[in-house]
Amino acid sequence: MKGTFFVTGTDTEIGKTWVSCRLLERAASEGLSCYGLKPIAAGCEDTTDGPRNEDALALMASSSIKLSYDQVNPVALKAAIAPHIAAQEEQRALSAERLAGYLRGTLMSHKADLILVEGAGGWRVPLNDREPLSRLPQIMKWPAILVVGMKLGCINHALLTVEAIQRDGLELAGWVANDLGKPMERLEDNIRTLESIIAAPRIVL
Repeated sequence: MKGTFFVTGTDTEIGKTWVSCRLLERAASEGLSCYGLKPIAAGCEDTTDGPRNEDALALMASSSIKLSYDQVNPVALKAAIAPHIAAQEEQRALSAERLAGYLRGTLMSHKADLILVEGAGGWRVPLNDREPLSRLPQIMKWPAILVVGMKLGCINHALLTVEAIQRDGLELAGWVANDLGKPMERLEDNIRTLESIIAAPRIVL
């Protein structure tokens, strides 16, 4: 797999970071240059170097090209809540164009075979009163990789997300059925159902 992709999910806490790290590690093991970006992260710990998010740090550890923390995660918000609310509490203005601006310099100065840009929450998580985060991959024209957290209700969530991605004029490059480590009735049946409906390749890790 080569190119730049936006990694989104059917929900929050369904394994976007885990999947992104495995894809980066696979690329590196195949001799490809790669790195991951986390444009906005809500839920950061204060350190002597500034606020740090565990997802962003995990992406950095799995990347073959080493970037500074601020390049990987330009917007680090302290509270582990919806990004637009966390930004309001810190009196910070968020916009898709501003996020795109943060990333353009890094993307231009650090070329790689594979670049993964991890979103926050699901496809329609708000950035502000007018824009969802999905506006960022629209601006940048990135194909999407969808992480489906395998749990009851995931088929509906996955198909609604696929519809939204396509409605936004973007390509769904692939999807991952991510086992959340909790028992799910008829797991394989649910995966087969998604395979039969989603017109994009399933990525098996």
